[in-house]
Amino acid sequence: MKNLATFFLLLVSITLFSQEITGDELLEKAINFHDPNGNWSTFSGEFFVTMETPKRSPRKSRIRINLPEQYFFLKAVRDTIVTEYAVHKTDCSFAINGNTNPSEAQKKKYSLNCERAKFMKNYYTYLYGLPMKLKDNGTIIDQKVVKKTFKGKDYLVLKATYSKEVGKDTWYFYFDPETYAMQVYQFFKDETKNDGEYILLSNLETVNNIKMPKARAWYFNKDNTYLGTDFLSIKN
Repeated sequence: MKNLATFFLLLVSITLFSQEITGDELLEKAINFHDPNGNWSTFSGEFFVTMETPKRSPRKSRIRINLPEQYFFLKAVRDTIVTEYAVHKTDCSFAINGNTNPSEAQKKKYSLNCERAKFMKNYYTYLYGLPMKLKDNGTIIDQKVVKKTFKGKDYLVLKATYSKEVGKDTWYFYFDPETYAMQVYQFFKDETKNDGEYILLSNLETVNNIKMPKARAWYFNKDNTYLGTDFLSIKN
């Protein structure tokens, strides 16, 4: 009986071990949920994002991304101010209230420059390309997947860091353990200081057959201060 019990415990241990998932395996399952047909690499589409923040009027953005053509366009409206940025391969342009030749004062006040245009391109392409963007060169996926309870729900958590040429932040991605849907992500600039933010994702919007989070609510890690929510739609 003792030998049988030992064999049983060993069998259970082996079975549990075999059920462990690596970082790469979790990422593949998450991508299969969000982009089952592999459409992200040829993504060409348009969507709209409304950002609501405390004590400020909403900002409504129209975004076009064409990855094969290396094209990005953003038109953002808040109150009476309309800013536009476009990036096509290595070229960029910008405008304010339709004026493509703004004054130096306007450029400074509204960050109208190519650096800002490229930043916005990278920002929207990264966030709305997740989790597929975690396959990009320079992304370092930790193979150890952690099981964690966050805000009362259990997740499989994937850690991602980046080569120095790409970025310095540390990111954590929280996936539903049954569907592998991405439901939270979190980043730190210096994890020892508990800085950075976490973002709660809810509902889904399908854009070009890709399941993207419909709502993203942003909070500070250090004190849970609410920062705002982005709402995605395919119609203006």
